[in-house]
Amino acid sequence: MKVDDLILQLQDLIGDAKAVPFSGGKVMVSSDEVYDILDQIQDAMPAEIRQAKNIVADRKQILSEANREAESIVRAAEERKKAMLNQNEIVREANAKAKEIVDDAKQKSAEIKKAANVYVDSIIKRTEEGIATQLEQIRKTRSNIVNSQKAKS
Repeated sequence: MKVDDLILQLQDLIGDAKAVPFSGGKVMVSSDEVYDILDQIQDAMPAEIRQAKNIVADRKQILSEANREAESIVRAAEERKKAMLNQNEIVREANAKAKEIVDDAKQKSAEIKKAANVYVDSIIKRTEEGIATQLEQIRKTRSNIVNSQKAKS
């Protein structure tokens, strides 16, 4: 039986006892019954105290495990945060490097295009000059032919 139940039983025994007249509220109870209940309380008390101590120990162990688990979760979350920040930094750096590469490629492309235009312009100019020189020679030759025919006539 539990200690609480035995104490209630003791209270009921005293509450149901007959009052002794002119004794100022004293009652008469069977000492055998009182001693029997007290013996049962003494027998039950160590078991309940042991149980309470076990509960307190279990509570401490549960709290300790919960604290360790909470710390582990916090550490894991911090590591995950660091990893995400590092990954974010890597992505940011990769994007910056990609932009730098694209900008450099655009600049080199513009330089190559400009150089190609200058080269083509120079070839066209030399071709134009060559054609102009040949045209001048053709005109001179024609003029000579025309002049030589006029002189024969």
